[in-house]
Amino acid sequence: MIKLLRIKEILANSSIDTEITISGWVKSIRDAKELSFIELNDGSTMSNLQVVVDKQNFSYNDTLNKISTGASIKVRGRVVASVGSGQNIEISAGFISVLGESPNDYPLQKKRHSLEFLREISHLRSRTNTISAVMRVRNTVSFAIHKFLQDRGFFYIHTPIITSSDAEGAGDMFQVTTIPFDSKKIDSIDYKQDFFGCKTHLTVSGQLAVESYCLGLGNVYTFGPTFRAENSNTVRHLAEFWMVEPEMAFYRLDELIELSQDFLRYLLQEVLENCQEDLIFFDQRIKPGLLENLRSVAGSSFKHMTYTEAIDVLTHAIAQGKTFEYPVQWGVDLKSEHERYLTEEYSKSPVIVTDYPKEIKSFYMKLNDDGKTVRGMDILVPGIGEIIGGSEREDDYETLLNRMKESGLDIDSYQWYLDLRKYGSVPHSGFGLGLERFVMWVTGMSNIRDVIPFPRTIKNCQF
Repeated sequence: MIKLLRIKEILANSSIDTEITISGWVKSIRDAKELSFIELNDGSTMSNLQVVVDKQNFSYNDTLNKISTGASIKVRGRVVASVGSGQNIEISAGFISVLGESPNDYPLQKKRHSLEFLREISHLRSRTNTISAVMRVRNTVSFAIHKFLQDRGFFYIHTPIITSSDAEGAGDMFQVTTIPFDSKKIDSIDYKQDFFGCKTHLTVSGQLAVESYCLGLGNVYTFGPTFRAENSNTVRHLAEFWMVEPEMAFYRLDELIELSQDFLRYLLQEVLENCQEDLIFFDQRIKPGLLENLRSVAGSSFKHMTYTEAIDVLTHAIAQGKTFEYPVQWGVDLKSEHERYLTEEYSKSPVIVTDYPKEIKSFYMKLNDDGKTVRGMDILVPGIGEIIGGSEREDDYETLLNRMKESGLDIDSYQWYLDLRKYGSVPHSGFGLGLERFVMWVTGMSNIRDVIPFPRTIKNCQF
């Protein structure tokens, strides 16, 4: 039996005169008088494999008439040296069967399509060069996330998607209920009669849940979909996205920073080593200079400054004539434009910012001795701004209780979280990285809808 190979393997390893069998989708077909040239792709690589059909030697007319752009075919043939430009080898077809025809209304003809158009056909856009390259990078990053953490002894915890806790305290959540909706009775709903017996929603973060297993198993992580019902229709927002959230027992802020840097460098190196062809495409077609930026970050040291120092830098820049759309003063949350200035113009390197005002950070972050700031940290990178956010977690029961009250949380709903500080509390830390934001960064894609297979955004839940 002849092994069915992937095109990536064939281009890398096949010898001349080897008999092979391949399957894929037709990217284009060109007819000459005696020959037909079929460009075939199976998704394993950016490159197509050319299949040459000699019309005089084989009675392929009926078969060839069924082959058009988008059709799927199976080819058995011999590897030969290519006499044309653009490829070193090609396949001299000995047998072709059409697995699936593609009529004339196939929407992906041989031309450049806008990314906006491709979002309207998300079920087919994986066959394009851009989206297939994005998904190969996304796959590499996802695998590298698991490998980095597993190699360091972390346990993978599957945290719930349906929950009664709000990790962020933000309130932008999708409610989950079996109670029929009646706008006239919404304020009098008895959630004890609901399926779970309480008010529930889709998770905005797995952090609180995975923390409980951190304080029993040591180093753990969760990696899965999270949901935000934010009314934001921008190139940086999704209603459904993926987060990796490691939590480490006995880690202080310094150890957290060191691990986060190692994690980021590791993911970058894996992409640079394993997705070279795709990154070259992005560098040439999507964002010139991308490769230089990624290599620079992978090999650079990370500058460290406190939030207060960052505000001083930005204030000085304004005094020197720099303008920002959003105001700069102590106590405001840093915007993307501020973060990019710090990385791209001031330090020209990744920047780690720590010790944020407690008012702009989540209730679970460890309070510093000054009572004003928390032991939070963000890693900012050139080209995108914040890529990782984390903190040492508050491990003192009374301090956490007061922080929750200040945030207006329902204490009864979080008593289980407080219990973690009541029974054998320890110092611990964690961080989060949004998969889509990372993939946007390493591919140069400007819209987050183009780095997830099926984007879920406001007024859009197709496919």
